[in-house]
Amino acid sequence: MSDLWRMTGHAAHEGLRAREFSAVELTQSVLDRVAEVEARVHSYVTVTAELALEQARAADAMFASGTASPLTGLPVAVKDLIVTKGVRTTAGSRILENFVPPYDSHVYEQIRRAGAVMVGKANMDEFAMGSSTEHSAFGPTHNPWDLSLVPGGSSGGSAAAVAAGECLIALGSDTGGSIRQPAGLCGVVGLDPTYGRVSRFGIIAFGSSLDQVGPIGRDVEDVATMLDCIGGHDPRDSTTNPEPMPDMRAYLGRDIRGLRVGVPREYFIPGMQPGVRAQFEAALKTLESLGAEVDLSLSLPSTEHALAVYYIIAPCEASANLARYDGVKYGFSDRTGPTMWANMEATRAAGFGPEVKRRIMLGTFALSAGYYDAYYLKAQKVRTLINREFAAAFAKYDVIVTPTSPTVAFPIGAKVEDPFAMYLNDIYTIPASVAGLPSMNVPCGLSEGLPVGLQIIGNFFDEGRVISAGHAFERATGFANRLPEIA
Repeated sequence: MSDLWRMTGHAAHEGLRAREFSAVELTQSVLDRVAEVEARVHSYVTVTAELALEQARAADAMFASGTASPLTGLPVAVKDLIVTKGVRTTAGSRILENFVPPYDSHVYEQIRRAGAVMVGKANMDEFAMGSSTEHSAFGPTHNPWDLSLVPGGSSGGSAAAVAAGECLIALGSDTGGSIRQPAGLCGVVGLDPTYGRVSRFGIIAFGSSLDQVGPIGRDVEDVATMLDCIGGHDPRDSTTNPEPMPDMRAYLGRDIRGLRVGVPREYFIPGMQPGVRAQFEAALKTLESLGAEVDLSLSLPSTEHALAVYYIIAPCEASANLARYDGVKYGFSDRTGPTMWANMEATRAAGFGPEVKRRIMLGTFALSAGYYDAYYLKAQKVRTLINREFAAAFAKYDVIVTPTSPTVAFPIGAKVEDPFAMYLNDIYTIPASVAGLPSMNVPCGLSEGLPVGLQIIGNFFDEGRVISAGHAFERATGFANRLPEIA
């Protein structure tokens, strides 16, 4: 039973249902794996071992009573900006280092009711601002494929935990690529749902018009199972879709013959590594072998502006969202100064890391008098153009496919002093985020022994087609649940 941590979530569910092992045994296997590798990987900010075993015992009772769901008893990592009652939630920041929320987020409520087991709160870039999980106030996470490399970010802790066997499924959040990019660099599946598919209630905000919670798993089926649980309308979040949540698992196993696949010309950029390009081109051939109609002539001309649009809109929203951290109501507070204003300045100086300060200043500048029209307003207009280009593309295609990242994982420290080079890691994922579209990373091979990801983008609220395409590709390639051996 010691290797139960290697299982996919759905395989573990079948074992639990057949009484081959208990939820406590499964959870203990994962906790033993955490004890073995966590000191080297650093996937978690907080490990909740006692709570996990308590929830596992409750899950076994659900199986005994016949009330179990597909998530019951499965060990899950929860990104540390998802509020959890009674368990500290830091958002990777010193300013919230000792914050213990008095309520649960919507998504945690959903998985808790389903009987999932929370192993711990996953490490992340501070306030989700980063592409490498090096900007966490609690130290970087390491990529399980090579501990000298980054896992991607900002949900790097969640992706690394899945890849390292420190959980079976994880929850992350995606603002401009923060689920898909680390999933790509860690060789796992990650889905960023349509904006409004999943409630943001109880999610510590970065960019409110961009943030979205989504699942990371060993394969597409696990991701679909988690989305079934967390998706749907929530009256506490007015941006959630009021329509009934479709059954995402119903899209698994579908034939994709005749699927119209668009490949944007603009995504073949000079910075794409040759190995990434080779694996992407091989993935296109695989889709064609499955009967999909792949068209390389798609053009999305505003793509080149998406990075600039994102790095104006997201910092502007961050500037407003992070204004609440003033040391008065909650969180870290420096009260050694002579005045309230001096204390507020000292609190933010000590509580925020350099990347968060950079983005707050960028956003505040772009929103300031005299610059609002030139930056923020113009960015919103270009965002509309990007939306229109995607809408025109989906009139012709069912899905759009691109690489997830232009490179494989890079060394820790290689880009941390060069913000622009770091921001370019999200060049393939940001356009779909700006448009609010669903998109998923599926592993598509290895380059230099490191994972390469394929991004599948769908139309609004068409996660089902993304899942069916990803599942068909996954079954044809056999890349699912390929776990690294940690050195």
